[in-house]
Amino acid sequence: MPLLNQKWDKTFAKSENVEHQKVSFKNRYGLVLVADLYQPKNRHEKLAAIALSGPFGAVKEQSSGLYAQTLAERGFITLAFDPSFTGESGGEPRNVASADINTEDFSAAIDFLGMQPNVDRNRIGVLAICGLSGMALTAATSDSRIKAVATASMYDMSRSISRGYQDSYTVEQRQKVIDYLSQQRWEDAGKGDYALGYHEVPFDENGNIIKGQRVLPETLPENAPTVLAAFYDYYRTPRGFHPRSINSSTAWTATTPISFFNFPMHANIDMISPRPILLIAGENAHSRYYSEDVYKQASEPKELLIIPKADHVDLYDNIKKIPFDKLSDFFQQNL
Repeated sequence: MPLLNQKWDKTFAKSENVEHQKVSFKNRYGLVLVADLYQPKNRHEKLAAIALSGPFGAVKEQSSGLYAQTLAERGFITLAFDPSFTGESGGEPRNVASADINTEDFSAAIDFLGMQPNVDRNRIGVLAICGLSGMALTAATSDSRIKAVATASMYDMSRSISRGYQDSYTVEQRQKVIDYLSQQRWEDAGKGDYALGYHEVPFDENGNIIKGQRVLPETLPENAPTVLAAFYDYYRTPRGFHPRSINSSTAWTATTPISFFNFPMHANIDMISPRPILLIAGENAHSRYYSEDVYKQASEPKELLIIPKADHVDLYDNIKKIPFDKLSDFFQQNL
């Protein structure tokens, strides 16, 4: 259903060639999702549609909204949504992620799009950025209404959270994380509230778990690692800051990683075939290996597109590097 608050509150400029409407719908768990619906102006025939979300910890007013509006300018009906428990979408407690429920959110978006009178329900695809990419691919493995899948700067959050960056956790470290999460549940239950913490649990030089209350620091430390500096430059500066974004302002609940230890995503990725997959990654992205490994796992038809001189965050909002022509062609040809 349409919502009353239609104020423009995005991190990107509004297009004069697109109609925008804020809407809501429910997933199959009864949670209300809030989304931005973008439609090309002066088009009255049934059109192909795309559901979008991501990055992990972002909101629809950031990267996914930019992608959605740009693709609407190119003739698609697009829906950028906040996943359950985040942004303007419903669910308690706030700022918790679920590999299962957030995968379901994509199928719920397909439900909504397929009910719109100007959408051709046989021509619906999904596009996800960063950490929601794994959920989009997983949704497509069990939802044949999704006719094509594209990802940008893909992260596999199950792999990242449960095994560390480039699978660097030792078995002992993985067990330490599990023990920490298990004990945290008792702490939360005793307090009747949910502590915040890192969703990708780091270790100090002595092998101890590091705890924190924010995804990104208030100020960027001197000599910060390149990846941290790139994320900070997007989420914590006017470039991409949004007060509802977890990455801009706060952190996930400390026990959020539990779901991602339990739920390996896209385990049945071969079931997407013969529907096509497009994986886009920056040449210099620290996350590039996720797209490359999924490409190896997936069945045809599939394509891996590496963007020269681009890093992970470039594909969030750098319109000179995001391959919108390629994305438009991919969905036009396959929807």
